[in-house]
Amino acid sequence: MGSAEERREELKAVWRHAQSCTRCPQLAATRQTVVFGSGNADADLMFIGEAPGANEDRQGLPFVGQAGRLLETLLGEIGLSRADVFINNTLNCRPPGNRDPLPQEIEHCQEYLFRKIELIEPRLICTLGNFATKLLRGDTTGITRLHGREEIRRIGPRRVRLYPIYHPAAALYTPRMLEILREDFRRIPALLALDPPEQPEPDREPEPEPLVEALAEPERETSQLGLF
Repeated sequence: MGSAEERREELKAVWRHAQSCTRCPQLAATRQTVVFGSGNADADLMFIGEAPGANEDRQGLPFVGQAGRLLETLLGEIGLSRADVFINNTLNCRPPGNRDPLPQEIEHCQEYLFRKIELIEPRLICTLGNFATKLLRGDTTGITRLHGREEIRRIGPRRVRLYPIYHPAAALYTPRMLEILREDFRRIPALLALDPPEQPEPDREPEPEPLVEALAEPERETSQLGLF
């Protein structure tokens, strides 16, 4: 995909395009801002959550509430910070009332997610919680069974090492779940040290399935360019 600087500039172009996106009329009408994501445009580690909440919608940044502070604490415990990683969601806009993303909204937004993965080229993607894990894996196996178990998956045009973990919000008030999340975080440095997955050759592998086709029934559980 070119040098890190070239990929950074292309990511900025994708961000600018997303700011005026109206593919989902309801989300475009009710959002305060597009929450594209934030962090290092050349990050080895990417986090993917479900969708922006009210705080994120107001501030234009992902994971800015209590769950975001916990995420920053956990990163600090393994020697990383927000500036070292890239944090985003499956959707760039907040669904009204924090409802689940609709299938057509996932379909409309997946191009942005795929391009972010393609341009940032993360070595490791952590899905946060049930929704993102089920969607990116393409089946309905829940996070309770999958957390802390890495695997190689093709997401969009790239193969990535996918590592499902609990959403920080689920661990805020449950000490046992917080300890499980900590244990899973402690494995991240070792996973980042592994060789990256071999990338597919476009003329030899079929195009990836749209996310909404891969998962028939998904279930719940400042300037964004400042760090690019």
